[in-house]
Amino acid sequence: MSAESVPPKTPAPIWVTLRPRWLPFFSYRIDKRVPLVMLLLIAFTFVTLVFSISYGEYNIPPGEVVRTLLDINQDHPDYANFRLVVHTFRLPRILLAFLVGAALATSGTIMQGITRNPLADPYLLGVSGGASVVAVGMIVWFRNVPISYLPFGAFAGALITAILIYVLAWKRGNTTPIRLILIGIALEAIIGAITTVMLLFGNINEVQQAYVWLTGSVYGRNWDHVRAIAGWLLVFLPLAFLLSRNLNTLGLGDDTAKGLGLRVERQRLLLLIISVALAAAAVAVSGVIGFVGLVAPHVTRRLVGPAHEGVLPVSALFGGALLVLADLVGRWVISPSELPIGIVTAMIGAPYFMYILYRSRNR
Repeated sequence: MSAESVPPKTPAPIWVTLRPRWLPFFSYRIDKRVPLVMLLLIAFTFVTLVFSISYGEYNIPPGEVVRTLLDINQDHPDYANFRLVVHTFRLPRILLAFLVGAALATSGTIMQGITRNPLADPYLLGVSGGASVVAVGMIVWFRNVPISYLPFGAFAGALITAILIYVLAWKRGNTTPIRLILIGIALEAIIGAITTVMLLFGNINEVQQAYVWLTGSVYGRNWDHVRAIAGWLLVFLPLAFLLSRNLNTLGLGDDTAKGLGLRVERQRLLLLIISVALAAAAVAVSGVIGFVGLVAPHVTRRLVGPAHEGVLPVSALFGGALLVLADLVGRWVISPSELPIGIVTAMIGAPYFMYILYRSRNR
């Protein structure tokens, strides 16, 4: 047999289709690289979490951290101290950092999908600004506001901003990504001015607290903050994953998406609400933490490809891992003081943002 008559090898499929037996009408197609990357990110996050818990003014050996988390070292003479430090002071803030990172990364991925703009993130459309202005108002003007109220207030501010953007961007029966972006940037500037005015005329003690909150921080956070954001993520993260196919279709352009039978405006609005809710919940408990929603989707697409069925869950894990690492770096770099986590992510994200712009210019 000649070389020309040998049939070419069929390339191995790069997709895996998940069809749960208990949900026969549902299928979820992911890239083969997704499970491995997710496993590596989970392992990296756990290792970083252990070292982050072990590090501090009261150092705990990593092995004892694991035993305390698993509750298997009760005979240790310092077990009571270990348990107090781990479960009361350090574990809540680290878990909160992970949840905030997952929320911002997922929100940023959705924003980039519905605007078809690789530089979009939760802050581009003014959504996070809307959440911030309400949260700052609650901190500055209403003392002793329960933590559980902040996500609802932030969500209300973000939702009102998103609706206003959508209404102003509406033209001749539809919206366009570029109109959403331009109007969002304008509203972000107006909202920033309102926030500044509130800070100027507020009580100095509450204003100081609001300034610390605006830098983005998980310092002093407790289990109440974790519970406040966890409930929102349990609802909106699964919804985002279920609608990932629609993000792929929107990426083909409005005309093509309509030709494929997708109700473009309805799906874009629904995805925008999910993105708003995730960003608002994150902003409410940790303040403004930039660049996570921008960096995480870009790195994730390099790891698992462009399909949103894989990008969304991997991006959530990557964003969570990034903030857990940023929290550890912030506590270590100027110990015994610490840098707010928002400053650390800005130091990481700003160079990457410039790199993205440089690459896009040279294409």
